Amino acid sequence: MDSICPIGSRCATQISALLTPPSPFQLQEYYHNLLSARQCSGITVKQEGNFGKGLYADMDFKEGELVLKDPMFVGVQHTLNKIDCLVCSFCFRFIGSIELQIGRRLYMQQLKANDSDGCNVGNSSKHCHDMDSSDEDKSSQQCTSDSSKTKVPLPEAVVESLMNGQLVLPFSEKFSLPPAVPCPGGCREAYYCSMSCAEADWDSSHSLLCTGESSDPAHREALLKFIKHANETNDIFLLAAKAISSTILRYHKLKAASFEEQLKHNTSCDSNNSNLYFLLEAWKPIWMGHKRRWWDCIALPDDVDPSDEASFRLQIKELAFESLQLLKTAIFDRECEPFFSLEIYGHIIGMFELNNLDLVVASPVEDYFLYIDDLTYPNKEEVEKITQPILDALGENYSIYCEALLKLVLCLYCLNASNLEVKGTAFFPLQSCLNHSCCPNAKAFKRDEDKDGQATIIAQRSICKGEEITISYVDEDLPFEERQASLADYGFRCRCPKCIEEEP
Repeated sequence: MDSICPIGSRCATQISALLTPPSPFQLQEYYHNLLSARQCSGITVKQEGNFGKGLYADMDFKEGELVLKDPMFVGVQHTLNKIDCLVCSFCFRFIGSIELQIGRRLYMQQLKANDSDGCNVGNSSKHCHDMDSSDEDKSSQQCTSDSSKTKVPLPEAVVESLMNGQLVLPFSEKFSLPPAVPCPGGCREAYYCSMSCAEADWDSSHSLLCTGESSDPAHREALLKFIKHANETNDIFLLAAKAISSTILRYHKLKAASFEEQLKHNTSCDSNNSNLYFLLEAWKPIWMGHKRRWWDCIALPDDVDPSDEASFRLQIKELAFESLQLLKTAIFDRECEPFFSLEIYGHIIGMFELNNLDLVVASPVEDYFLYIDDLTYPNKEEVEKITQPILDALGENYSIYCEALLKLVLCLYCLNASNLEVKGTAFFPLQSCLNHSCCPNAKAFKRDEDKDGQATIIAQRSICKGEEITISYVDEDLPFEERQASLADYGFRCRCPKCIEEEP
């Protein structure tokens, strides 16, 4: 693979500089500037001996108090999940309307029920303006919609009326959502809660990853092949592509700003040294989360015999190589060539392969049905004549809350739920600094006012100034051996006070 992809040898010096772990001083400086820019008070990031960086309290926190809200650096919604939930591609906020959210889900349920192949979405995009073209590529895969036998299908006309806004549900105005703003490039894959989110996403990464008709046909075809490969293998590649795109765009912004300064002061600098400087500066947000390569750090699956580990890791490396070649064809940038080396790609993906914990995210649709349920008679009786058939169509397993799985290490934000859920992955620069403890003092928790995809950390008990802020990557109520077995996938053995006390 390395001989087929010569970037590694051609850019060896630059790659070595990019992969040299940051010093404690560089870490401290970066996170100090980040905390200042985000106006985060009461917390700091420190490098502590063999345990690496951690998040520490700079003030006392009371139980239940907000410790941190961390906007994502990059994030993506899983492709199939876009069928069930329409959310902002930049901040993950629910968008559209209660009616559209319900209509989209019911439409896909009915499509699945009517399809003898199980879940072939075919040309469904002509019926639903915001479905992805890439969703059609996933038609042979398992649909995310629940298939409860107790569901009572609604007439197609009712579902269509929900989706196109002709049918307005009673009291839905109390749960208004931001209108869906389409991608400025016309890709019909990305929608936003506002023009500011659309512009921010375009400027940060989407301008390189847009598959709209206005883009170059060869570029678009190459991107669609990359997306199809990611959807069929591992959609962590989509997040890696977004990280590389954001780094490339940041590089060019830094270089352009420097060129303007040179013109302003009539100065010049050595181009080779300055290019490496801009590469390093653009790389910083990812550099600070320096991890091992994906094929080295990924946990060995239970169904793989330890004697086959070398073969398994080689297969993972080959899979990453396939993905990288497709991405390179789509968005290669000569000035940023080192970012397209297999070594760099492996380290980027490796950052998204560890720690996980649970949190709860309120769904506006769930909130709507709870509101209806709390109405009093006679209003409730009249309203339920309209809403009950819809709830019956959604099925008896329709949950009260959208549950989410936040996968952390460099924090992979995986939003999962049994029904109308948000599923996606994102990189959080500050929450990625949180270390694990089986007796944590904080937890990831979405409050009622937390409606977007920001990571939210709440104090689980009182936290004293100077104390490290920790969360649990696993269910801390599990027995000692089960906790240790789960944590082995993250590459360490826990030595927190609870584990020391319970160790046989």
